[in-house]
Amino acid sequence: MRILLIHQYFLEKGEGGGSRFNEMTQVWSKMGHSITVLAGMVNYTTGKKPEQYKGEYYFKDTDFYPNVDVLRCHVSESYNVNFLGRLWGYFSFMFSAIWGGLIKTKGNYDVILVTSPPLFVGMTAYLLSKFKRVPFVFEVRDLWPESAIDTGVLANKLIIKVAYWFEKFLYKHAKFINVLTPAFKEKLIEKGISAEKIKFIPNAADFTLSEKLSDFDGQAFKKELGIENRFVITYVGAHGVANHLIQLLDAAEYLRDTNITFQLIGSGMQKSMLQDETKKRGLEQHIIFRDPVAKEDVFKYILASDMGASVLKKVDTFKTIYSNKTFDYMSCKTPVLLAIDGVSKDLIEKANCGIYVEPENAKEMVMKLIEIYNQPEKLTRMGNNGYVYAKIHFDRTKLATEYLEEIKLTLQNNV
Repeated sequence: MRILLIHQYFLEKGEGGGSRFNEMTQVWSKMGHSITVLAGMVNYTTGKKPEQYKGEYYFKDTDFYPNVDVLRCHVSESYNVNFLGRLWGYFSFMFSAIWGGLIKTKGNYDVILVTSPPLFVGMTAYLLSKFKRVPFVFEVRDLWPESAIDTGVLANKLIIKVAYWFEKFLYKHAKFINVLTPAFKEKLIEKGISAEKIKFIPNAADFTLSEKLSDFDGQAFKKELGIENRFVITYVGAHGVANHLIQLLDAAEYLRDTNITFQLIGSGMQKSMLQDETKKRGLEQHIIFRDPVAKEDVFKYILASDMGASVLKKVDTFKTIYSNKTFDYMSCKTPVLLAIDGVSKDLIEKANCGIYVEPENAKEMVMKLIEIYNQPEKLTRMGNNGYVYAKIHFDRTKLATEYLEEIKLTLQNNV
């Protein structure tokens, strides 16, 4: 099967971050399928364009993985300037990816798979499906525009109205819609989408890296980092508005007399503010910032941590999401500190693999951390519970195979 994947935030090789489709495409390629990816040139956390893409509108990376070719398409560097810059970043990729899919890629495809957000990549998929006369599958990784509205990123009433129309149009024309959480399915049904059209193939745990590092000495790595005597809670991911990492600083203020330390790995629009605030509050002993690292190295930091943090801003839309990083923590047998309500809370409680605290409630976070951080046996048990639960329900290879079967069934019904 030949698959055209449209994913503005498809990661570079080895890059840390949400790597759902980097891992999915590797599974599919090993099964003998061929995948071409239309990806953006701007990193989604830094908002910057890597040096090799400067001055380029297209950049081909053939054989990215075996049987996987990646065409990097232009994204405006105004992406991280302000809201209008971000919006133009979305549209510039939409236009460049349409041209890239029509002119810069060769051959025919059996199916087009597009993953959102941003929502506008759906129009690229729709138009290419018309030109190439193949069906397209639409994946919802995050409810948009709801999440942008709830976080205050999207406020213009006209743009909101257009976005909702856009969403409805794309859902109507997709052959099926894949959602990453049960709550997404409920929301789409509320919007009038037929339940039969909605599939549920969630985010998953990547056990390949954690198992590859089964002999890794986490304590030695902590010593190498100079934090061997600290209780380390690691957060991996974007430092943006939605993540609201200031709540970790708020908690750290109450933890000055403990050895609890938050280690924040990644980048984003609010990182400089968070670093400045850490210095202003005198929290350098309890808040450590690290630059983004390669995916394999991310797992080393997680394996060397006492807990992994998954946190978001307190808004209703985030009650519907699973956090990517939670699955990474589970695959590393690292118990989870969760400050996300809704389905993520349900997951942690079903798996019994961590502790839940109300988002933005620093005092509750402090209370529960003080209660548990001197209970190593309980933490070990939680970590093992998460690993076993993820292995049963969220194994990447199993879910990638299931995804492919759904696509094949769609193609058979499309004949």
